[in-house]
Amino acid sequence: MAASTAAATQFKVAALGGLVSRQEQCAARVALAPLSVKTLTATVQAQPVERAQAVVARAQASSADVAKKQSDAASTTATTYHFIVANAKFMLDEEEHFQEQLKERLRWLHEQGHPQDFWLVYEPEFLASFPEIKKRVNGPAVALVTTDALWMTFMKLRLDRVLRGEFECDSQEEALKSLPIENNFGKPAKWDAPYPKYESSWWTPYAAPSVSGRS
Repeated sequence: MAASTAAATQFKVAALGGLVSRQEQCAARVALAPLSVKTLTATVQAQPVERAQAVVARAQASSADVAKKQSDAASTTATTYHFIVANAKFMLDEEEHFQEQLKERLRWLHEQGHPQDFWLVYEPEFLASFPEIKKRVNGPAVALVTTDALWMTFMKLRLDRVLRGEFECDSQEEALKSLPIENNFGKPAKWDAPYPKYESSWWTPYAAPSVSGRS
């Protein structure tokens, strides 16, 4: 393109100075014309391709940016935990159906190939965000915590004398912070039920790991 323009300029200067004849001018125009058209056509044809490539590059960059934002959002999305809570003695020593319900739930999860999704949490730290509930529990508390809202509704109806709530947390470890479950309930002086009393520490398979720094 630059060579063609330079040649045309030189030709015009020569023509204006009377250095070339009219016949030579016509021949020069014929010689220059194909080069100019060819160069111009190549330039015009290249522009749409370059534009398309630029659009594709921008789209790919935008798609990668969106995917990264979605990945970051997914990695930081908090999980909702549902819980019922009551006095530890009631939950672990007096409630006649509690152990059977947890045992059946764990059996069903294993049969379905699902991981355990519920835990017993003794003196849970998350209760600090529920002062009214903590006040009503009156004593060492035990919470049943799960990520399954429907099953928690069933357990609330089944146990009845418990308080229910939910909270969000970024990690399971943080959600289940607690103290080790203490076995200080003692044995009743009289036991009239037709079935044996719960064995101490029956809750071990369901207890959340003690990860609290409290003493």
